[in-house]
Amino acid sequence: MCEVYKIKGISSRFLFFLVAVIAGCLCGLSGINLLEQLGRCCSEIFMRIFKCISMPVVSLSVIVALSSCESGKSMSIWKKTLLYTISTTLFAAVVSAVLYLIISPPDAGISPDVQNHAQVVQADYLKYFLDIIPDNLMTAFSEHKVLSVLLISVIIGISVRFINETEAKSTVISFFHGIHSVFFTITKFIIKLLPIGLFGFVTVSVLELKNGLNLRGMGSYFLVITFANLIQGIIVLPVWLISRGINPVKTFKAMSPALSFAFFSKSSSAVLPITMESAEGNLGIHPKISRFVFPLCATVNMNGCAAFIFTTVIYTMQNYGIEITSLTIITWILVATIAAIGNAGVPMGCFFLSASLLSLMDIPVPLLGVILPFYSVIDMLETSLNVWSDSCVASVVNKEASV
Repeated sequence: MCEVYKIKGISSRFLFFLVAVIAGCLCGLSGINLLEQLGRCCSEIFMRIFKCISMPVVSLSVIVALSSCESGKSMSIWKKTLLYTISTTLFAAVVSAVLYLIISPPDAGISPDVQNHAQVVQADYLKYFLDIIPDNLMTAFSEHKVLSVLLISVIIGISVRFINETEAKSTVISFFHGIHSVFFTITKFIIKLLPIGLFGFVTVSVLELKNGLNLRGMGSYFLVITFANLIQGIIVLPVWLISRGINPVKTFKAMSPALSFAFFSKSSSAVLPITMESAEGNLGIHPKISRFVFPLCATVNMNGCAAFIFTTVIYTMQNYGIEITSLTIITWILVATIAAIGNAGVPMGCFFLSASLLSLMDIPVPLLGVILPFYSVIDMLETSLNVWSDSCVASVVNKEASV
């Protein structure tokens, strides 16, 4: 009886999502200003809601996990999560590099009038490191500095474990557990209204695509990024799951609500509450694992972003006459991995990060203006891959922790 009800529940949820997607497409294509504004309004409302709850959910999940888990188990989960997230992100960059060499995208016809100043990147990463250290506790949350919030949360979570007074320690843990439960209750209410938000995001996405895609000379570049994401998501990650005795099809179906919403919202951080809810409710991942692994993965597990940064930077350098050597390829595989780890999980985060890296090397970025019209599609693929990779990492960690 319970299984039938669960299957029916999941089917009805898919139906609502399908209706929301169709309605969003129709509104985006209708040309009716009122319907377009309705879609934009729904999209903006839900994005604000997600921004409001995402940082507290990230922080509280890490604090509760670190303060509650046994010391040895917590450290084991931490090490495995970092190992798997960094490994998958690095592998995504390698896949994009191999595809780039195979497809060899032709130049876009931009005159090479720039010199290479790659050494400036070092100053850029020093700035990223300094930005992680917050100078104000509330600023880290108000400005959505994910790495700063994660650092603060880790320090608080570990510090709670070292409180000597038993009663005080118990009170603090109960407080964080209580607030954490409040936010997850709020999340469950929001999930019931997800089709409305999905409708808004689809409408906005269709309106963006109606402006037209400028693919002149960019088809090969686009293929590199698209295939890199698809190979990582459809082949690499499922094979990894199978090697660990996990059914990738079952995992994908269980996480489909989060994946579909990630596709249209284009923000892995915003969709984090839905990701954890899907993992716990549909996939059966233990809350202590889910609420620790997913916030960490949403920060450092950026498979799609690594592929985009590598391909975009190398392609832009090529267009401006900078020699692409084997050392350049290897260097940017590592740089793309590090940059992706430090990227915020927000819409167009990878795009602006790539522009920042190019600007700091004194490489003009007009080519990014050509990429921009169809970046919306790339961003959708990237975000979906990021959340799918997060789900794979959480599934593997959950299984190994229970063994």
